[in-house]
Amino acid sequence: MVTIVRGTVPATDFALSYTLEQYPETEFEVERIAQSGDGQVMPILWVRSDDAEGIEKALDEDPTVSDVTLIGDFGSECLYWMQWINHVQLVVQMLTNSKATILTAFGSGDSWQLRVMYPTRELFAETHEFAADHDIPFEVEFIREMEGEPAGRYGLTVEQHEALVAAARAGYFEVPREATLEELAESIGVSHQALSERLRRATGALVEDTLLIGQADDGD
Repeated sequence: MVTIVRGTVPATDFALSYTLEQYPETEFEVERIAQSGDGQVMPILWVRSDDAEGIEKALDEDPTVSDVTLIGDFGSECLYWMQWINHVQLVVQMLTNSKATILTAFGSGDSWQLRVMYPTRELFAETHEFAADHDIPFEVEFIREMEGEPAGRYGLTVEQHEALVAAARAGYFEVPREATLEELAESIGVSHQALSERLRRATGALVEDTLLIGQADDGD
């Protein structure tokens, strides 16, 4: 059964530890992770900081990365391509031996938070054993099994997932709105109060599960 795991790894046991130490308030968010044939991990990641010059200097001095390339400058946010060359055993093992997919990776302060999808619960157990064998602290925050429903990937109940999809298709989130809450509730077959609550909880769960540190609300 497909399993979603979220956990944290200390920056000192992962990547960009030097840069994070120099700029503890800076946020690093991986957009995509690729792996070369020789085992190099090559992420494209967002760096959110008002000191782009200082960040680039820190990246150049960071022993965990090489070939840092700026590919997009958007003021307080910059997009970089780079290679991670040290302390990435856990990521490499996730991407290879366990056939896992890293859905999100967020670094700030002294740690990285990883959200990973495993084809089976047993494959996650392999990663957990790997981390323990290599003395890599991997603190699991939650484990959730999808049970065949796409909603599970995002920390949503089936009802929450259906409500969000229906709202989006009906244009409820458009500006101006193309459907009222009452119209949407009638089409789904619930009261507008129940739908309002479901959308609120679904939005909160989605934001927390994909953007914020902390467990998502599992309410209906």
